Amino acid sequence: MENPLFVKSENPFGAPAFDKISTEHYKPAFEKGVAEGMAEIDAIVANSDAPDFENTIVALERAGKLLDNASSIFFNLNEACTNDQMQALAEELAPLITQYSMYVILNEPLFEKVKMVYEKRETLNLTPEQARLLSETYKLFAENGAALAPERREEFAKVREELAILSLRFSKNVLAATNAFTLNLTDEADLAGLPGFVRDMAASEAKERGVHGWVFTLDFPSFSPFMKYSDRRDLRERIWRAYSSRCVGGEFDNSQTIKDIVSLRIKLARLMDCEVFAQYSLKRVMAKTPETVTGFLADLMAKSLPFARRDIGEIKAFAAENGFTGEFQPWDFSYWSEKYQKAKYDLDSELLKPYFELSAVRKAVFDLAGRLYGLSFEERMDIPPYHPDVIVYEVKDGERFMGLLYMDFFPRASKRGGAWMTSFREAYSENGAQVRPFVSIVTNFTKPTESDPSLLTFGEITTLLHEFGHGLHGLLAEGSYKSLTGTNVARDFVELPSQIMENWAYEPEFLQSFARHYKTGEVIPREYIDRIIAAKNFLAGYSSVRQLQFGIIDMAWHTLETVPDVSVEDFEESVLADTLVLPHISGTTSSSSFNHIFSGGYSAGYYSYKWAEVLEADAFSLFKEKGIFSREVADSFRKNILSKGNLEDADVLFRKFRGRDPRPEALLEKSGMISTERK
Repeated sequence: MENPLFVKSENPFGAPAFDKISTEHYKPAFEKGVAEGMAEIDAIVANSDAPDFENTIVALERAGKLLDNASSIFFNLNEACTNDQMQALAEELAPLITQYSMYVILNEPLFEKVKMVYEKRETLNLTPEQARLLSETYKLFAENGAALAPERREEFAKVREELAILSLRFSKNVLAATNAFTLNLTDEADLAGLPGFVRDMAASEAKERGVHGWVFTLDFPSFSPFMKYSDRRDLRERIWRAYSSRCVGGEFDNSQTIKDIVSLRIKLARLMDCEVFAQYSLKRVMAKTPETVTGFLADLMAKSLPFARRDIGEIKAFAAENGFTGEFQPWDFSYWSEKYQKAKYDLDSELLKPYFELSAVRKAVFDLAGRLYGLSFEERMDIPPYHPDVIVYEVKDGERFMGLLYMDFFPRASKRGGAWMTSFREAYSENGAQVRPFVSIVTNFTKPTESDPSLLTFGEITTLLHEFGHGLHGLLAEGSYKSLTGTNVARDFVELPSQIMENWAYEPEFLQSFARHYKTGEVIPREYIDRIIAAKNFLAGYSSVRQLQFGIIDMAWHTLETVPDVSVEDFEESVLADTLVLPHISGTTSSSSFNHIFSGGYSAGYYSYKWAEVLEADAFSLFKEKGIFSREVADSFRKNILSKGNLEDADVLFRKFRGRDPRPEALLEKSGMISTERK
């Protein structure tokens, strides 16, 4: 049978033929894709006509289509539906991708042609979109080594190839370490404190694994409720230590991999005449410089720490009042904060989960997109998913097809932890016709059990809204060139469309539209919603400090001029010493399993989550002013943010929507951290 990656899919809309693609199809597709892509690049270089926008810039934008298609499928599935063969193949294929990328970026005669077009840009009478593509293409070359001397270009390519392999190794180790641990309990007494839904989930996990009793894993839907509810402090400590020491020593140790990645990134920066990697990495984002980022993080940390310390103090005092003795440790925090939240707000996850059945939440999120943007979602049983858990939806705006949405909700051994949005195809135009995107939302939500459907925590609802916001950014994209559409924007801007969506989770009108008890059909009581809103900023200081700590760790690694001659743990501990609000536990680090910065594209960029919080807090204040379902505001947000991709600089797009620059105070107001006095 012909390789399904070589031929146009016969599925509706040309959707990927996941039911026909097997692991053995990828390598031939990559090899052919690289060969075809290189031939297309050679043709651009060999063209004897004078370089112009169409024969150079557009031709370059269109090159490598087969490779793009194969890699978008393979690498996305390697995150969401992998196996040992795919993981091994990923390390084999990564150099091919880098080889092609470097063949393009470091191609001196190609860059000369791009440069010639760029230098006469003022005389070309280009549209704004064309001018943006030309400018971004030139910058891409210039900032990725194209202007280097030949010997330095070769070194640059070698470093990029080594980094690609190391990043894959890092994430492979994290997944393996996560899967390697299980807590198999066989005595019901060990389940003390765990509510029914947690026990049922663990029983289902045990049954799937063919073992007796209850199984808990390091997947977040299993780990998190265990830490919140288990009365067994010794078991909480055991699973917390396992989670927090992933890839610290042992078979899946990432310590040397981290140092090797950091060393190579320093080398890369030096090749580009930058002192540190963050200086190189931040050139094309809103923040621009490491100094801006470190100042931003330090300022927010200074304002957040008093609240975080007060949060911790309140939890400790509550625990002591309720019989806790001894030193308060990290594995005590979730447990006692959950009890404190219950006592203070009469609110806990077990109380709320029956009202948040997954299918109802999903429909509500779709309905919200309908009210705001006029979108509809229809399940398509005739389009093959990449795993039986995945549901495929056709997304329309009136009669117009906007794209496909793949939704993959539940954890499994073949999927990495966390939640993310990605694309199998991005929006662009071809021969005058629009090609619409295929977007995927991947989460690790609480699985159904034999007795109950999937019931979400409130945190899982905000996660779904967050990733759905990324999905809207992809689905509502407009434009001719895929490198400029959808989520292909500045890294510290890309979280605005996702984080703004989380706000609706706290709006009574939205919650009452769908939150019904899955057994009785009872609408969620208004008093529960009032408690949710009252508890909105519960632990806001602690949560802010924790997020800022991740950003500080990231910037610490990526503002180094040399790799430190200390352990990863010691380096991280020294970096965070002044910001710790809970004791550091020997043998644990965040860095060792920090996929975002060592394999996920957020190196020197984790700060962007907090940066985007400022943007979204200010942006949502306009919805609050005009109405949370205001079509006027939604239309403006769609027109100026969601549909625009990278057609203009992010700060320009924000000003067009909001009418001014963002107000940093908006985030502090939203979080209740304007002063050290609680409101």
